[in-house]
Amino acid sequence: MFGGTGRRRLVDFRVVDTTLQDPLVGQTLDGRYRVEARIAVGGMATVYRAVDTRLDRVLALKVMHPGLAADAGFVDRFIFEAKAVARLAHPNVVGVYDQGTDGTFVYLAMEYIAGCTLRDVLRERGALQPRAALDILEPVLAALGAAHRAGLIHRDVKPENVLIADDGRVKVVDFGLVRAVDTNTSVTTGSVLGTVSYLAPEQIEHGTIDQRTDVYACGVLLYEMLTGGKPHVGGTPMQVIFHVLNEDIAAPSEAVPGLAPALDALVGRASARDPQLRPEDAVELLAQLHATRRTLSEEQLDLVPPRAVRDSTEPEDAVPGAARQGDPRNSAPDEELTSVISRPVLPAEEELNRTSVLQLPPPLPPAPAGPPGRGAGGHRPARRGPRRGLLALVSAVLLILGVGAGVWYISDGQFTKVPAVLALSQADAQQKLDQAGLHTKIASNFSLTVPRGKVISTDPGPGQRVRDNAEVTLTVSKGPQEVHVPDVTGKTLAVAQEQIKGAALTPGTVTQGFTEDVPKGAVISTDPPAGTKRSPDAVVSIVVSKGAAVEVPDVVGESVADAQQTLQEAGLIVVLAPDKVFSDVADKDEVAVQTPEKGTQAGEGDTVTITISKGLQLFDVPDVKGRNSGEARQILKAAGFDIRVMHAFFGDTVFSQSPEGGKQAPRGATITVWVR
Repeated sequence: MFGGTGRRRLVDFRVVDTTLQDPLVGQTLDGRYRVEARIAVGGMATVYRAVDTRLDRVLALKVMHPGLAADAGFVDRFIFEAKAVARLAHPNVVGVYDQGTDGTFVYLAMEYIAGCTLRDVLRERGALQPRAALDILEPVLAALGAAHRAGLIHRDVKPENVLIADDGRVKVVDFGLVRAVDTNTSVTTGSVLGTVSYLAPEQIEHGTIDQRTDVYACGVLLYEMLTGGKPHVGGTPMQVIFHVLNEDIAAPSEAVPGLAPALDALVGRASARDPQLRPEDAVELLAQLHATRRTLSEEQLDLVPPRAVRDSTEPEDAVPGAARQGDPRNSAPDEELTSVISRPVLPAEEELNRTSVLQLPPPLPPAPAGPPGRGAGGHRPARRGPRRGLLALVSAVLLILGVGAGVWYISDGQFTKVPAVLALSQADAQQKLDQAGLHTKIASNFSLTVPRGKVISTDPGPGQRVRDNAEVTLTVSKGPQEVHVPDVTGKTLAVAQEQIKGAALTPGTVTQGFTEDVPKGAVISTDPPAGTKRSPDAVVSIVVSKGAAVEVPDVVGESVADAQQTLQEAGLIVVLAPDKVFSDVADKDEVAVQTPEKGTQAGEGDTVTITISKGLQLFDVPDVKGRNSGEARQILKAAGFDIRVMHAFFGDTVFSQSPEGGKQAPRGATITVWVR
């Protein structure tokens, strides 16, 4: 976690063994948050699944490491950033509910997301189809755009920080918190934040951080989703840094033949090494994504990359969730696409505690009596002993076998394990469960990552022990949920935004435009247009009417009354500036300045501010009598006046001037001097 010099280095959260003992598990922080399980640990904090005992809801609790919590400055920055993120309140940002301290523990209470990370998806699926990649990047940019407009920079955009919920919603995590670690990043100090592959060149070389560093990371993210690999690779972080600083990111179509050139261009703009060539922020990149998407055909959007994982051909004994070594495309699909951050860890079943009764075999019947006529002497004493011994031995063996069978049945015999059927078709999954002697119940749900008709999850999960003939619920993908952009043309902005939210979409940026067809203040259009299909939470930008365009007339130099009449006749509202100004272009009490200027387009009912002239500004004229003409010229020029020299007699001394010294004249006026 910490280097030898004591400088902090933020590392990725990694999955940990939740069965390990943790001193916080079982405790209640701040008298409110009951810690149930440790689910992830990183260089800055540990994440727990907890229950808010006041509101009775599950949430994620991020607790700072005690070593960092002892640094008051670090804690202050941590809290400041947490408050900033909490104010975002964006549907694509993991929400921050609360922040507090309990003794030495400094914590954040955050939204708990049931789902997986984009890294899980890429690991399981390889490259994504362009449609899925854009569907994921769109809400990511919406979240970053909201942060950028609020003055926040993420600084650690990567697949691990993009969560995909079970219902298809996309969330960005760790907003702003990275800033609290070190606001002056530099590779030479060893405190570079974020994964090296996603750092912008200027972030590595100069420590320069702005919205365009997040834009660069989004370009790398899109490249990785489209191709299944990172654009820059190397054996060490320094080799990757060398490539980032010296090589442009290759076009994704070099790795994915047939990929649309528009996608190459989008990746190229976002990941340009020169930050001046990138979009200004995530809002601008989102607009470019929308424009690019409109140019793509259905075939281009549904192109299957060569590194995409298709139907499973893994043998049943493949390691769940592991890829075959050396080939990242061959990820076994029988591991549920959920990260430990969102998947609760169930306790082991204690079936031996159930009220099962061990049934022993009944005692053997007595040996039959000897044949008639033998009486008591029917069995010779010499043979009775061994036969009874044999019967006793058989009885003992049967008893041992019966006890063993009973114990085996109670501990193992009546149980089986749920086979791995994730990503299989519904028919194949049902057949596999039938072969395991299990009953099947079918449920369905939408998914951005699992194709239609394939299994998203099972309940109980793969590998869990269940009784014979138990029922397993298969959740089958219905494919990406699509919603239609509502037609809000002609509606007020507030009504349009509510209708967009009601359609499970996210209202985006609002711009204004002139039109004669739509009343001022009403919606002209949306992007995407009405009727377009989009995934839930997709961003919809809105254009609002400013009314018919009016060309602002020129009223500079007119009297106040004339200017007001001219502007009102044009449908504009006149506002009189409270202060007057000196003017070289307008006489006193005439209009000296107008805002906006003449020729500018404005909407009907817009305001035009006019400022009244105080006339020319006058300055004192220096007295240059008695000076020679050279000195007089220098003095008057320094005071802002021009000079005209008149020679009355031979000589070079000023004996008269007009205006006289001490009088006032406008700056730039000509002062006439006579010399002799």
